[in-house]
Amino acid sequence: MPTESNADARRVRLVRGGPMLIEGPVELQLPDGSTVCSDRFVVAVCACRRSRRYPFCDTSHRRKARKEV
Repeated sequence: MPTESNADARRVRLVRGGPMLIEGPVELQLPDGSTVCSDRFVVAVCACRRSRRYPFCDTSHRRKARKEV
């Protein structure tokens, strides 16, 4: 149940070998300073940088397994 201190907090779920799932809507700031927005209720953000739709995940991580360190 939300409290005053976390009422605006977003839940981020890290998927092993996959994307970060963020409760939306979200606004992402990219390294170049530009921003992209999504109003979806859950947004998959690419963590492997293989996505053709970066920063959003397009499941490219499934094509070739990433080596676990």
